[in-house]
Order: sequence, then structure tokens, then C-alpha cells
Amino acid sequence: MAQSKGWVRRYFKAFCKGFFVAVPVAVTFLDRVACVARVEGASMQPSLNPGGSQSSDVVLLNHWKVRNFEVQRGDIVSLVELLVILEVPDEAALP
Repeated sequence: MAQSKGWVRRYFKAFCKGFFVAVPVAVTFLDRVACVARVEGASMQPSLNPGGSQSSDVVLLNHWKVRNFEVQRGDIVSLVELLVILEVPDEAALP
């Protein structure tokens, strides 16, 4: 019984070490280097998603080239909307 608890403890410890290394590396990679996105709808036809609404294409968005200003004519650029939520104070709290 004591031997099985030692195995579980070692497994859990190794899992935690791997998790706390892999998550920051993955988040940094997805934020700075590249990420995967799905293209749906007719907005990019005929280059992407030629089948229309029945199918979708998966693309790799290269953040690295955009950060280094290496975008060239003919490249497809994806714009991402940043959502910012502002809190409005209550009227009762105003002087």
C-alpha cells in the first residue's frame, strides 16, 4: 500500500512539473509566434473555404512576420478585435 502511494505521489509531482512548464510555453507560443484559426463562411472565397458554408478551412496565423513587418502583397491578413469592458460607475456613487 505504501509503495502504491509513492508511485501516485511521483506521478502527480511529475505531472505538475510538466504542466507548469508546458502551459506558459504554449501560451507564449500562441501569443508571439503562431496560432491556428478556422475560416468559416463566404468572406474568403475562393481562396479559402471554397465549399461555402458546408466546410471550413484551418489556417496557421503567423504572428512573427507581422511583428517584424514582413507582410507582402498577396498575403492574407487576419484582424482581431480586442474587446475592452469598462465599468461605468453608478449614478448614486457620483457626488
